[in-house]
Amino acid sequence: MPGNYNIENIYQGGSSSFTPNYGDVFTGYHVPASSLGATTNPTIANQIAEVDKILRQGVVPIEIGSLKPEIFEAIPKHHFKEIKRMAKLTGAKISVHSPLVEPSGIGEGGWSETNRQMVEFQLKDVIEKAHEADHLGNIPVVVHSTNISGTEWKMTPEGKKIEKLTAINQETGQMTSVKEEIKYYPERSSMMELKPEIEKKVLRGETQGIIDKSTGKIKSEYYQEIPLEKGKIISPEKQIRMLNRSDWDNSISQLLFQKERADEILQNNLPQIAHLLKDIADKKITSETLNEFPQQRQAHNHLMNSQEYLKDVEEHLSSLFSKAYKYGSPEQRKDLTEIRNNYQKQLDNSSRQENDLKKILSQSEAVQNLMHNLKNPELELAPNVYSRMEDFANEKSATTFGNVAFDAFKKFGEKAPIISIENLYPGFAFSTGEEMNKLILSSKEQFVKNAVKEGYSKSEAEKQADKSIGLTFDVGHLNIHRKHGFTEKDLLKEFQAMAPHIKHLHLTDNFGSYDSHLPPGMGNVPTKKYLEELEKQGFKGRTIVEAGGFIQHFGTSPYVPLLEAFGSPIYQDGVGPYWNQTIGLQQGYFSGHGEMLPGIHYETFGAGFSNLPSELGGQRGGGGAGSRMSGRQME
Repeated sequence: MPGNYNIENIYQGGSSSFTPNYGDVFTGYHVPASSLGATTNPTIANQIAEVDKILRQGVVPIEIGSLKPEIFEAIPKHHFKEIKRMAKLTGAKISVHSPLVEPSGIGEGGWSETNRQMVEFQLKDVIEKAHEADHLGNIPVVVHSTNISGTEWKMTPEGKKIEKLTAINQETGQMTSVKEEIKYYPERSSMMELKPEIEKKVLRGETQGIIDKSTGKIKSEYYQEIPLEKGKIISPEKQIRMLNRSDWDNSISQLLFQKERADEILQNNLPQIAHLLKDIADKKITSETLNEFPQQRQAHNHLMNSQEYLKDVEEHLSSLFSKAYKYGSPEQRKDLTEIRNNYQKQLDNSSRQENDLKKILSQSEAVQNLMHNLKNPELELAPNVYSRMEDFANEKSATTFGNVAFDAFKKFGEKAPIISIENLYPGFAFSTGEEMNKLILSSKEQFVKNAVKEGYSKSEAEKQADKSIGLTFDVGHLNIHRKHGFTEKDLLKEFQAMAPHIKHLHLTDNFGSYDSHLPPGMGNVPTKKYLEELEKQGFKGRTIVEAGGFIQHFGTSPYVPLLEAFGSPIYQDGVGPYWNQTIGLQQGYFSGHGEMLPGIHYETFGAGFSNLPSELGGQRGGGGAGSRMSGRQME
């Protein structure tokens, strides 16, 4: 026999309290079993049966509901009351997932206020049903932040940039998507770009010495020419600005054509009728009299047509001016106010003209000047009609969330359900921490606005808004940014922007490409880091594990893998081993090398004296006659 022969780990394959083995799925963060929640099957209306299934597993936090509005509407109202009784009897904590609705009111046909109001009505109904299932008060109601496409971001060496942008026409509600493009222009001026170091300064707002004070524009020496073969990169943001400018210029150009037609009619017909205008105005010359002079009658009719053209141009200009002021920036509104004042002066001057011919020409000149001022490229008055989806939807969705939360507070007071808005993954609006932060703050502002109107003090309203509106943080949704170049460090920055608002938690795992809904510990979501950060902030919300993908593909409950993933203590008091050490709790020889090593070896070697054969002073009986273990005395 070789001298170095040795058998190790002969007794068991389990773990030891001295050298614990937490398993491959352990996230590194311990969570008590009573804090790990689960969702019911959202595809059926019989939520009572679903709650019963989960309660039998010992789960405490349970999230009910359906993603499809038609299924949610099929849940009878008294079922929510029954779920309340079941939860109260078992100590379960219920939360509700709202069906998928678009809070902004944007639908397939675009946006409308009617659509938004309908969604608000739906959510108020969800809140009332959720309250029926609530025996603790302040039941969380999870609502998706959006269900429409939005900005997609990518991480580059220079930082976070827009990869794809969805814009909406604020006038029509129609949507359009744009991506980064490379374009080639024949004119040299169009193939110019800011020097990289200057562009960085401008983006940081460091424009001292870069802006020409006389023109308000960047000095020409800070631009460089782009080689034609390289092409000019047009960012999605710039494309939206170009779209707004093109739409604005085209609208005014059409009016310029109409105005030129009116001027042409005036020039061709005024000489023949100008000397009769005063008499016609004073009714000294009637239409019957003009009939006797066909040439003058025709000139007069053309003149009337030109006046109609001019009137039509004025009406369209008024509409364009209104659009420019409505969607313009503060700087643009300042310029528009000055343009309006000058236009009004010219109209007043026109009305004071005694000569009708001069009055007509003066009015025409005023309209002409108004058009040229609105089209002036130096003023850049093109309004932001096409708006980035998040900017538009933020206002509309915040109105819905703020109204629903305040309505719940008025009805149910301090026990009102909490509106917990869930972040979504890339491809949808509000997918980043900054965008979600803005949406939550805007929703709270709407709540405060409503409350102050009802007589609450602003401080009291703000305090209640903080309680009534929060965020459901879905760790898996954020992780999908990985496929756009986001690192774990980048993801944590996005998380930190949302963290102050988090009231509810959805735990799931994936590999950064798809929302695969695996149990935590089975993908690459940095769950431990998120939970540690939330612990520092004193997070007291409920934790719901969404592992529908695991259930679908493996046909089994994810609850045991969850207990292992979070190293949940087996005993309620937290003393003793964790669930991911259960393999070592059997302490049986079969958990090690199995039957290849007979149990008699362990009973004999290393055992106490009582297990020795009687001939060796022990109490163990022997086998047959003559056997060492027969029990006969030694001769």
